[in-house]
Amino acid sequence: MARRKIIITLSAEDKEILNSVISKGTGPARTIRRAHILLNSDTKGEKQYPTDELADLLNTSKQTVCRVLKEYKVSGIECIYRKKRSTPPVESKVTGEVEAHLIALACHNPPEGYCRWTLRLLSERMAEMNYIDSISHTTVGKVLKENSLKPHLVGEWCIPKEQSADFAACMEDVLEVYSRPYDERYPVVCMDEKPLQLLAHARKGYRKKNGAMIQDSEYIRNGTCSIFLFTEPLAGFRHAKALEHRTKTDWAKRMKWLADEIYPDADKIIMVCDNLNTHDKSSFYEAFPPAEALRLARRYEFHYTPKHGSWLDIAEIELAALTKQCLGKRRIGSLEDLNDEQKRWHTDRNAKQKAVNWQFTTEDARIKLKHLYPIFEFGIRK
Repeated sequence: MARRKIIITLSAEDKEILNSVISKGTGPARTIRRAHILLNSDTKGEKQYPTDELADLLNTSKQTVCRVLKEYKVSGIECIYRKKRSTPPVESKVTGEVEAHLIALACHNPPEGYCRWTLRLLSERMAEMNYIDSISHTTVGKVLKENSLKPHLVGEWCIPKEQSADFAACMEDVLEVYSRPYDERYPVVCMDEKPLQLLAHARKGYRKKNGAMIQDSEYIRNGTCSIFLFTEPLAGFRHAKALEHRTKTDWAKRMKWLADEIYPDADKIIMVCDNLNTHDKSSFYEAFPPAEALRLARRYEFHYTPKHGSWLDIAEIELAALTKQCLGKRRIGSLEDLNDEQKRWHTDRNAKQKAVNWQFTTEDARIKLKHLYPIFEFGIRK
């Protein structure tokens, strides 16, 4: 066990200062650590630790302990604090003007031949345009972060034209349907579709020891399909089925399956869907004889989401969950395998009674989407 070569004796005033720093516990970690070193090295203290033992106790090095003791010998209690700069810091090359040019550049379209701005592209272009002699990409990233700029991101939006009476009418109709209480005689069901490409592995992959999946970049195209998803939000029910096509006949057959096998005892099925040309009662007449088509048409009450408002369809949320939880980035090569995987997914999700907690109401729409409603003044439309 190494002995301490530097011996210090703390005054009563120094001990009081050190104990105050430790008890507050709000100062820099470096200051608190140095205070502990001095208190545990005092010759008049309760216990005197050897250098190596004290270093292990405070999770630091023996060199740090020795350096703190030497500095105390020279400058006293001030050694626990950081020294103030004797010279002014070097002035940054990124002035307010340079920062303004960088922000303006990042907020404009990238140069031709590039899909988006990168940090290195921004730094190169700043030098080319003589805004600054040189600037590193890390400095560019720091400036962008300080100004909450993210030019590398691409957002997607789906909004209608301003002051659209048609959008407001369809939106409020759908929101009114969502506000209805649960009634098993009139179940509220949402449906949506999703195209998917079937891909098979050219060579079988394998999983590494750390769990990562390794697969060959080569794959085999096995055509496309369309996923039909139905969900009853208040009942925690959903069902996904993939078909080769999504024609009017395909849609009509899925609607017949829903009416006759899932809701045979319902007086009327309240259906919320987007306004795709196949989602219409006329599809029943293309797929079935007139009597059967009329019977199915009477079983349904349709409510359509507005154009540019498909986000109002709760089935889109379930499709997003299906994509993230079941499909992911893996390759599924056949329709049979896809339907097997989807069946396992929706069976498990139904058993766990997962539901969508829809919070957006008509009152919210009239406040948050006020700009989409026609403007009236004194009862006269503008």
